[in-house]
Amino acid sequence: MKGEIYRVAGPVVTAVNLPARMYDLVFVGEEHLMGEVIRIEGQKVVIQVYEDTSGLKPGEVVENTGNPLMIELGPGLLKQIYDGIQRPLPKLKERMGDFIRRGIIEPGLSRDTKWHFVPMVKSGDRVMPGDALGYVQETKYNRTYILVPPDVHGVVKEIREMEGTVTETVCVVDNTEIQMMQKWAVRFARPFKEKLMPEKPLMTGQRVFDTLFPVAKGGTAAIPGPFGSGKTVSQHQLAKWSDADIVVYVGCGERGNEMTEVLEEFPKLTDPRTNAPLMERTVLIANTSNMPVAAREASVYTGITIAEYFRDMGYAVALMADSTSRWAEAMREISSRLEEMPGEEGYPAYLAAKLSAFYERAGRVITLSGKEGSITVIGAVSPPGGDFSEPVTQNTLRIVKVFWALDAKLAARRHFPSINWLTSYSLYTTYLDEWFTKNVSEDWVNLRQSAVAILQKEAELEEIVQLVGSDSLPPGEQVTLFTGRLIREIFLQQNAYHEVDSYCSLENQYLLLKTILWVDELARETLKKGVNVRRIVSISSVELLARSRFEREFKKAIEEAKKAIAMELDALSKEGFR
Repeated sequence: MKGEIYRVAGPVVTAVNLPARMYDLVFVGEEHLMGEVIRIEGQKVVIQVYEDTSGLKPGEVVENTGNPLMIELGPGLLKQIYDGIQRPLPKLKERMGDFIRRGIIEPGLSRDTKWHFVPMVKSGDRVMPGDALGYVQETKYNRTYILVPPDVHGVVKEIREMEGTVTETVCVVDNTEIQMMQKWAVRFARPFKEKLMPEKPLMTGQRVFDTLFPVAKGGTAAIPGPFGSGKTVSQHQLAKWSDADIVVYVGCGERGNEMTEVLEEFPKLTDPRTNAPLMERTVLIANTSNMPVAAREASVYTGITIAEYFRDMGYAVALMADSTSRWAEAMREISSRLEEMPGEEGYPAYLAAKLSAFYERAGRVITLSGKEGSITVIGAVSPPGGDFSEPVTQNTLRIVKVFWALDAKLAARRHFPSINWLTSYSLYTTYLDEWFTKNVSEDWVNLRQSAVAILQKEAELEEIVQLVGSDSLPPGEQVTLFTGRLIREIFLQQNAYHEVDSYCSLENQYLLLKTILWVDELARETLKKGVNVRRIVSISSVELLARSRFEREFKKAIEEAKKAIAMELDALSKEGFR
């Protein structure tokens, strides 16, 4: 099925005499540039091209594949680095160096690598869609299960243990040959049986996230913030330390140096759960800001489809999209080329629908085979000038359940992660409280509520302090300011680049917050004994508490800090009685 180019407008190409359906994959021009049909108007077919269209001219051939944009799913995804349309970047570098030439096609999964397939069913067994036929031990700690495609069921006629490539047949079900690899159209969500309630938290090792604003497995979260406020570092931390089985990191339109940092750092990192390299459970999709804009839209769909594939195996998957604003900007550019009626700030009228369709593919589900799997989607948003009232941020907030608001003022004060504890929120806390009470401590919920109440009260008092000074406040409220400062500086701040403080276990988070609130109680008791409040809030032993989070023997350091604080406050009490 062939046609010819009629018009070229940046990444948007109009073809004529081309039989096509919506979202068909096409090859444009003499160099076979990859594109996708996005509009059909009579005899004219409008295509968004995923590669640079420089030099294209009317009259060149356009060829329709007759299939939508599909990616390859199977052994070989883990540890891989792809571009937005699932071309493996390391392979492309081997072929052509540091710069990708146009029109290059490279399969997503290697055709040369041989995998050891171990069957889990036998001839004569009846299998249903989504059932695991067997597995490939892709890494030391991760198995890739070979699943029955969603449209196949029947009796296994032939299956055997074998060494083979992804294109070789490993099983025959009725008359259907099944390979290790299957293909899936990225714009269509993979099916599942049932969606479950968000009752299990995604643990991240970041105190401000886990304790104050937790996200559920299968949940959705947004990290909006202005330039330099720490969005990308926060995303990196979540990707590094979350307790997801698989991490899919999509760098959508981000600067090349930030993606370079990810590509260089991740292979060196160690998974805290397995002590294996973190890359062994990670898939990276790099679509930097200098790549063609049309491929940005494809990159997020490629990422979520890979995530769904691992979810169907029963894994908990975390998908980081950095940043959805760049994706929206790509949609805006394509929309303007199509001469569509613009919505707010020039974004297309369907912006909210596109964002919603993406985030709705998250969830904790019962898979077709009856296993439990989940996809947690965490999207960074980059509002121009930090304006949270702009369309991408506002439409994202209507969809997601966790809002981690980054604050430029906190970043300027070197408070990282610069999450504003007054404007951020999590709508999952009511669902997750039971889990935290059961698995951490019965007083977890009370501790969190007490910490939030102190931070809110501190913010109110700070407004008064700016007018009349802290000395004019009653002693009890000065203690509140003192405790608020401890929570902010010791608990909420976390050093992403420190080998110990970069990750804080849930047990240590509980212990640290409980100790800070214990200091608050002890300070108030000391105040009742007649000790001057200025002496109480100036005790030097809290420095030991601040340093404890950097110690490998955390519990020992906390106990030493508590002893020192108790001794210092006791000494002040005794002086007060003299």
